[in-house]
Amino acid sequence: MGNEGVSSHNNIKKFKLLLIYLFFVLINIVINRCVKSMGSAMYMDNIGTLLAAVLGGYLPGIFVGYMTNIINSTADISNTYYAGISVLIAVSSTFLAKKGFFEKFWKSLVSIPVLALIGGGIGSVLTYFIYGPGENGFWKQMLLDLRIDFVDKALTVVIAYAIMKVLPNNISSMLVLTDWCQKPLTSKERKSARKTITRGMSLRKKIVVIISVIMIFIACVTTTISYILYRNFAIEQFKSTGRSVASLAATTIDPEMVDEYMEKGDSAEEYREVERSLYSIRSRSPYIEYIYVYQIREDGCHVVFDLDTDGVKGSEPGDVVPFDESFQEELPTLLAGEVIDPLITNDTFGWLLTDYEPVFNSKGQCVCYACADINMKDVTLNGISFLAKVISLFVGFFILILVLCMWFSEYHLTFPIDAMTSAAGEFVYSSEEALESSVEQLKEIRIATGDEIENLYQVLVKTMSDTVGYIEDVKAKGDQIALMQNGLIYIMADLVESRDKCTGDHVRKTAAYVRLILNLLREQNLFPDQITDEYIEDVCNSAPLHDVGKIKVSDLILNKPARLTDAEFEEMKKHTTAGQEIIESAMELTGGATGYLKEALNLAAYHHEKWDGSGYPYGLKGEEIPLSARIMAVSDVFDALVSARSYKKPFTFEQAMNIIEEGIGKHFDPVIAKIFVDHPEEVRKIAQENMKKTDS
Repeated sequence: MGNEGVSSHNNIKKFKLLLIYLFFVLINIVINRCVKSMGSAMYMDNIGTLLAAVLGGYLPGIFVGYMTNIINSTADISNTYYAGISVLIAVSSTFLAKKGFFEKFWKSLVSIPVLALIGGGIGSVLTYFIYGPGENGFWKQMLLDLRIDFVDKALTVVIAYAIMKVLPNNISSMLVLTDWCQKPLTSKERKSARKTITRGMSLRKKIVVIISVIMIFIACVTTTISYILYRNFAIEQFKSTGRSVASLAATTIDPEMVDEYMEKGDSAEEYREVERSLYSIRSRSPYIEYIYVYQIREDGCHVVFDLDTDGVKGSEPGDVVPFDESFQEELPTLLAGEVIDPLITNDTFGWLLTDYEPVFNSKGQCVCYACADINMKDVTLNGISFLAKVISLFVGFFILILVLCMWFSEYHLTFPIDAMTSAAGEFVYSSEEALESSVEQLKEIRIATGDEIENLYQVLVKTMSDTVGYIEDVKAKGDQIALMQNGLIYIMADLVESRDKCTGDHVRKTAAYVRLILNLLREQNLFPDQITDEYIEDVCNSAPLHDVGKIKVSDLILNKPARLTDAEFEEMKKHTTAGQEIIESAMELTGGATGYLKEALNLAAYHHEKWDGSGYPYGLKGEEIPLSARIMAVSDVFDALVSARSYKKPFTFEQAMNIIEEGIGKHFDPVIAKIFVDHPEEVRKIAQENMKKTDS
């Protein structure tokens, strides 16, 4: 079967399995709703999950459990918050199945307390954070939930085990979710592949870590942002509620009777009626902690009304309540009878959101304030409930995505790569027959991922197949390389006796500057078509040969302790063409212009050419000059400037850099010279390091 046929067969199988797993979801939903319709306290919504987990593995079990809660949320949104519990049940069931706990009935019973602890125990903790302790309190409710869930999971395990036993073996084995894109591995081979030893972290672990880190980061960021937005929204809602309640309370107060209320208290006319109205207003909102009416004076808050609250008796009319510190800034505004924004304080009566609404008499004077306090602890409790819901939703989704990625990466990445690695590692070069046998074993893997992995496999097969026929060619090329090396060694041996006394240090330093410039050009993606790893090595390795032509220049001229005459300088200039001739001789010895010798020729012949065409020996200009020679021109001149010669003292580093900068566009390639002067620290480091080597 071809790769396309294998892929088509896998797709059909996965579609059939998807229908079966959706049927397991349907089993969960139907049984759950039937049980609920009978008024039972049990859920019975994990039978399909258990079947999918035990028969199909981690991914099917998690999928069925998660989808069950998502679909059930259409009837009751709270089911969504418990999706993570269903996912944990699926993971635990799969783990126990892989350990053999569902092979025998008595072994399967061991799973009941485990699943009950997840469903009843963790479920109770989640319920506590979402809905609070309830009427029974946390521990009593947990024990009750554990008892109910133990029965629930016992029935679930028994029913699921019975279904598994009546299923034919061929159907049971078919439910295992695989996605082989190669020759299937045996169970033993899969375990071996998962235990492959690597120098660092395995690809499978890297994928898990990367996905986990990304999802956790996204979850933390989105949860934090959501919580902040929720909290701000809740506070605004509480402010709105406080304002509404305080405004409503203000309408119940007769402003002309305020002084009489404070003087006579409940004996004043309509006092009791107003007080009952205020109690009625408070009872309309569960978030209102206190309602009171104060007249604000210089000496404190004079009580008009102060309702009793659970555990706290209200002040009597006419009592004076001192100002809390948190109200000091607002005191001038309150004394002036003006409106203030709601305040959040944490003083005498706890953490409260307070709204003051002024009550005006017929003359437009503020005679008192109607006040409403909301306990801010409700914001925190609601926030904890919100976080619990978000985290529960994330945990289930996180595990689902993580297992899905692990499953996909195994069948599309790690298994194919491990198979190729194993086959390539067992390649035998002892004989032509062994090579051909190894190639056939590699072809038997039949990787068909349809992506870069398959391309890699095809290339590997072709490469290994070609290797069988290319062994002799490789040997011949090796002999040619050896001949080239011998030729270069011969040339270099001849040069050792003839170089001038400055050349040794000079070639070492210029080679270092050349490598620096090449690396900087590559970092900034300049000349990308030319500057490759191979090019850099060719240029750097051949850089010491740029002055090889000086072996044909007289020692009297090379080592003259004064400036050269015009005639002597003309003789010195010939070292470029002499170097060109020497490298051409080396090329003839090796039978071809390799990259190494080609760049050596460019450096030797053209490193004294100038960007404006005023150089020698050929007067080339601009990009007519090879790139390697343009780079060497900067390196060569800079080192000559900062180095001592028999006829001159060295320039300072700054002077040399200024001269290079002045030569941009004249002597030197503007791009190359600029990148050189733009990185003085790197240049200085090379100069200093080589100075130390010279001193030592």
